Amino acid sequence: MTTHFSINQIDEVVKRLRERTKYQPQAAIILGSGLNEFAESVESADIISFGELPYFPVSTVFGHAGRIMIGKLENQTVFVMQGRIHFYEGYSMAEVTLPIRVMQRFGIGTLIVTNAAGGVNPEFLPGDVMLITDHLNFLGMMGQNPLMGPNYDELGPRFPDMSQAYDRELCSLARNAAKEKNINLREGIYAGLSGPSFESPADLRFLRQAGADSVGMSTVHEVIVARHGGMRVLGFSGISNKANLDGSTVTTHEEVIEAGKVITPKIDKLVRSILQKL
Repeated sequence: MTTHFSINQIDEVVKRLRERTKYQPQAAIILGSGLNEFAESVESADIISFGELPYFPVSTVFGHAGRIMIGKLENQTVFVMQGRIHFYEGYSMAEVTLPIRVMQRFGIGTLIVTNAAGGVNPEFLPGDVMLITDHLNFLGMMGQNPLMGPNYDELGPRFPDMSQAYDRELCSLARNAAKEKNINLREGIYAGLSGPSFESPADLRFLRQAGADSVGMSTVHEVIVARHGGMRVLGFSGISNKANLDGSTVTTHEEVIEAGKVITPKIDKLVRSILQKL
């Protein structure tokens, strides 16, 4: 397990990517569980599997294709991760966030993160989309912050500020896009846990009291590394299941994947509209 990557190692990945694509992306998009179909919209895409890149971890989770698609979408050149890597798969924080470092060294300035999340806010329903306005970094609180270890000034400062992790201008674009497309866009705080077990009712009641509106097993560490490197970040949670605050229902991964079929068209419309205005 690799605990950190040198700049030379990160640049090796970038070099391999440049050998495989003619494009210079301006924006990157990470697709969460069940949202793979969005990537099929990328035009004239160069497709690279995670396993073709040095040091790159390989996704082992159903619903994550494990490919990078670089091409055109709404007249923007985009870098789309069709699936992501999770901490619970046994990778280190450095390995899980390596794709973000690669994006930064590739010259990408904007990151749109998406995820499938459980609804902690009792008003949220499966199929809703939530604009992430802030997050709770539970993994970091427990000693698994992705910035632990040596800091390279070329990548970012030793102590980066997280008071505006989610770019306010991009959030405003998302709200306007939702109005234009007649999408009921929820807003709230995303809680990032390690997984892979779904939360207990007591977990969810605790998270709700802490201010969380959605909960998942990704995203937060990616956002921290992106902000460390100066990227602008926009985040969406696709609400895949309703809060099980009393233990009366059972949550499954199949349910999460199925909800993605309803969520993907909404995120597709939002992201396309935002890309048009970047």
